[in-house]
Amino acid sequence: MTQAPARSTSESGSDEINLLEPVRVLVARWRPFLGVPLVAVSVTLIVSIFLLPTYTASTTFVPEAPPPNRLPSGLAGLAGQFGIGLGTSASQSPRFYAQLVTSRELLESVLNTRFPDPRASAGGSDSVPLLELLATGGRDSADRIQRAARELSRCVSVSVDNQTSVVHLDVDARYPGLAANVANAFVAYLNDFNTRTRQSQARERRKFVEQRVGDAQRDLRAAEDHLRAFLERNRSWQQAPQLVFEEGRLRRQLDVNQEVYLTLKRDYETARIEEVNDTPVITVIDPAVAPRRKSRPHHMMMGVLALVLGVLGGAALAFISEYLDTARKSGDATYREVAQAFVDAKGDLHSAFRRTFARRAD
Repeated sequence: MTQAPARSTSESGSDEINLLEPVRVLVARWRPFLGVPLVAVSVTLIVSIFLLPTYTASTTFVPEAPPPNRLPSGLAGLAGQFGIGLGTSASQSPRFYAQLVTSRELLESVLNTRFPDPRASAGGSDSVPLLELLATGGRDSADRIQRAARELSRCVSVSVDNQTSVVHLDVDARYPGLAANVANAFVAYLNDFNTRTRQSQARERRKFVEQRVGDAQRDLRAAEDHLRAFLERNRSWQQAPQLVFEEGRLRRQLDVNQEVYLTLKRDYETARIEEVNDTPVITVIDPAVAPRRKSRPHHMMMGVLALVLGVLGGAALAFISEYLDTARKSGDATYREVAQAFVDAKGDLHSAFRRTFARRAD
């Protein structure tokens, strides 16, 4: 009866020793535990000082598409939350513009655009292509443009808000003014793509109707000329049944051609209006402005991350050192085998280097 409390006390003391063992190891091996974080933080801060600053300029815009088809508002809103555009074609959706920003055509257009040189003195008016500012090498001009396009695509990030269809465009650059100018240039080229490059269905329809209007107008004039020539040749056509029949046929043909011409003319005017309405317009919500603060590097964040990783690395090194020291003092067989393997490897490397230098000397 009196021995049970003694065992309990012994077990409790053993548990306390086991819980305090990591603290004992860290205190005993304080040099690696404190030295590794200190070195990691110092090296990280020194490296971050020499890193080139990066500025991020942001702009937001929304593509104005033609009025959608008559769909229930609840269904259209629910589909918008999942990024599904109902009533608009895929080439007019916000995600289309997000993909278009990083297309090769737009990237090369921005690379060939001239921007104020941020390296020039204050007040200078020098402008250089963005391709020269990126300073990417290459075997030839085509390879240089390809490398610069990849570099520029890494500096551009695009996101789309599915609920509001707002497109967010961020551009990174070494200079704040250059970042803002490049972001605005992307939006300008998107507008240019809408007005000059894209061929919409309404535009093709307008061209077809315009051609048909010309043909109908020529047919109408031909029918009018035939009827006028008939009336000029036959001034008393009412007296002959055959001439009455011929006059009726020519007049009916004239009426048909006139009706076709008027219908096509109305369709042509409608197609011209639809062409303007069908052309997507980009509405800029917030144009890009030069950022005042750099986005990278974050010295404080890098220092905190280096401190955390250094503490973990220092603790791991302390426990490894303690384990190896304990194994060496206890004469562990595995430790002796590993130590002998390192000695043998060191000898083999030394012999290999010595033979290599001997061959070179000969």
